[in-house]
Amino acid sequence: MSESDVLRQEPEFAALVGIDWADQKHAWCVQAAGTTQRESGEVEHTPEAVEAWIGQLCQRFGNRPIAVAVEQVKGALVFMLSKYEPLHLFPVPPAMSAKVRAALYPSGAKDDPRDADLLVDLLMKHRDKLRRLSPDSEATRRVQNLVEERRHLVEEKTAQCNRLTNHLKIYFPQMLEWFDRLDTELVCAFLEQWPTLEELQKVPPAATAHVLPQAALSLSGTGRAPPDRNPAR
Repeated sequence: MSESDVLRQEPEFAALVGIDWADQKHAWCVQAAGTTQRESGEVEHTPEAVEAWIGQLCQRFGNRPIAVAVEQVKGALVFMLSKYEPLHLFPVPPAMSAKVRAALYPSGAKDDPRDADLLVDLLMKHRDKLRRLSPDSEATRRVQNLVEERRHLVEEKTAQCNRLTNHLKIYFPQMLEWFDRLDTELVCAFLEQWPTLEELQKVPPAATAHVLPQAALSLSGTGRAPPDRNPAR
């Protein structure tokens, strides 16, 4: 397929963008369509900062198509950018950008803003050599958002379980011996009723079995000793 055929199949891009992904800050370069001037800057390496910057970019160009070159084929950046309908991603193989960089900048000095600018050059002059990732459908983006939200919830659940474990090690270590898992309704109900060993020791075993029969069954049926009602004995 010729370059003209490729370009005819593309939408009319309102801007060309290059993003050079880094560990702490990400360099970007933007060239609006019909101009020769470019803007450059940096964005912090946080999901909130990146998404705020993308939102401003889409709003600036009226949610019209924007070509974005990234030196990644997959990963967090590609996943994040693919959620936005106006963005058309052009992953640039690292070997390709390295060869162009070596030809244009033979000194070998790596400069992040220059790399972002180089990605825009590739979009302008060699876009026919890049495979375009078209924006996903609305349904696919919705699924991606749900998957990302689920990931956040799982991470939050893990963090809360770790916090609970750390507190129990100090204030109620017996719970870690009696129950294999802490992320259950049984454990939550148990701790709401008896948040400390001292509170649990105030009630007779019959009361424990009546309020939480599953807890009594687990304590007696798994071979684990129930809490000592008389620790001084």
